[in-house]
Amino acid sequence: MRVRALHDWPRSPAEAEAIQDRLRAAVRVTGELSGVRAVAGLDVAYANDGSDDLVAAVVVLDADTLEMVDSAVVAGTSTFPYVPGLFAFRELPALVDALERLTTTPDLLVVDGQGVAHPRRFGLASHLGVLTEVPSIGVAKTPLGRYEPPGPRRGDWTPLLDGAEVVGRALRTQDGVRPVFVSVGHLVDLDTATDQVLRLAPRYRLPETTRQADHLGRAALVR
Repeated sequence: MRVRALHDWPRSPAEAEAIQDRLRAAVRVTGELSGVRAVAGLDVAYANDGSDDLVAAVVVLDADTLEMVDSAVVAGTSTFPYVPGLFAFRELPALVDALERLTTTPDLLVVDGQGVAHPRRFGLASHLGVLTEVPSIGVAKTPLGRYEPPGPRRGDWTPLLDGAEVVGRALRTQDGVRPVFVSVGHLVDLDTATDQVLRLAPRYRLPETTRQADHLGRAALVR
């Protein structure tokens, strides 16, 4: 699939912040989606030896059956330092490489990470959405912001807040399990993002997009 080259890879935190500040103006937090047939899940697995080695995995699932129809795996080494708010730049080069190897162009990206729930409102899901011009959603395992626990049933949610601003939702995807944290990436509204995550998580806490990308990446990492 096509990924736009909107910037060079930054060499410093200041360059990375400038890229986020420039591109976040392109983010659109509206869009209800229709005709979603193929959904991509993106995840990065890291080596357990303390190195910066990683594997980026992208799976494309049939939106109705949740069966895999395409995938790509890229091994690499992160060259960008760990800096709060700039974590996306550790993963973006390998994820972009993996996306470009797909033979299927997905209708939606579901990213293991944040969208606009980010200090500069431009997390990994937003960044990838802008680069690909494909609607994107961030589904994180941990929150960026504060929230009240949602009700105990599948589909219950509460706002995820950064100060007074709603940046996402704490969403219960299964009865009695810990919530996931959903935020808009690009070209989709929060109600639609919530509905899509529930659709993609019929049995487990995490959506199948994330689960299958995680399994694929970890399997490649131990080879």
